[in-house]
Amino acid sequence: MTAQGTRSMRYAQQPRLVTLHNRHGMTVTLMDWGATWLSCQVPLADGAPREVLLGCANAELYDRQQVYLGATIGRYANRIANAHLPYPNGDRQLVASQGCNLLHGGQVGFDKQRWSILEHSLRHVRFLLNSPDGDQGFPGNLDIEVTYTLDDDNSLSVRMRARSDQLTPVNLTNHAYFNLDGVNGDVRQHQLQVRAARMLPIDGAGIPLGDIASVDGTGFDFRHPKRLAQDFLQDEQQKIAKGYDHSFVLDAAGTQTDDWAARLTSGDGRLTLELATTLPALQLYTGNYLAGTPARDGGEYRDYSGVALEPQFLPDSPHHPEWPQPSCWLAAGQVYDHTICYRFR
Repeated sequence: MTAQGTRSMRYAQQPRLVTLHNRHGMTVTLMDWGATWLSCQVPLADGAPREVLLGCANAELYDRQQVYLGATIGRYANRIANAHLPYPNGDRQLVASQGCNLLHGGQVGFDKQRWSILEHSLRHVRFLLNSPDGDQGFPGNLDIEVTYTLDDDNSLSVRMRARSDQLTPVNLTNHAYFNLDGVNGDVRQHQLQVRAARMLPIDGAGIPLGDIASVDGTGFDFRHPKRLAQDFLQDEQQKIAKGYDHSFVLDAAGTQTDDWAARLTSGDGRLTLELATTLPALQLYTGNYLAGTPARDGGEYRDYSGVALEPQFLPDSPHHPEWPQPSCWLAAGQVYDHTICYRFR
């Protein structure tokens, strides 16, 4: 069955859920639709668990939400301008999913497909998906594995591997939204630090303008910890996006997962998330259009109820080989292999 045919089949069968546990009482729940991260309960210093992930009240409600809650995103996360792909044997037209542009893989991206569960234990689960040649317009048969592993240091690692039989761009990420205060409230009181001296300006459609810019003297300078609210909507770049929805070039791009690239601390100061990755960039999205999304408590989320920290390649990279990052193109037989690690302190 083609990927385009999966939309009508969504939830024809019950989603399959897997829950991971560690010895400190941290639990992580995932499902096969979209290889989606549904829940993350982290024990605080007093042992009480705190739900830190935005999510719906039940798995079926994920079919109603349009904001990619916790899903695995691909074949290409973020945007490709005009859904146009330059290609050696003739340019390709991809399936537009946000106006004339491609967003998060097309109309039926990896988040809307049922993944196979290859194996699972109390500590890990491995998902598999085949994206056929022509899926959403992309060239090549692509096999993808995503493995979630929960460790005893309260870290969840997400390893993403892919292999294609033709040249194709690949850009995978997880689209979790965090609210470390554990309530359906405004996330802008969280404190954020990002090890990035450069960011990518965008136009009103979220498409990069082309030149990478310094964060010096702007509201995008998170090199020292500050609350998300501190410089919120204080410049034109934020105003056109209704908040932060921008990509940062990480200082230690693509080198390691043993040191953090971004650090997020709850408004009450009781919990910190350290994010490490081998990917070269980080998309910061402050949930600017979350209003109306079904919430875990049975109500609805409001705008700015959660923040997404999405490690990835820079948006629209197929059109910008000059940017200072590894190539987003995966050659036939080559292996795409990247990791995101979320450590809770």
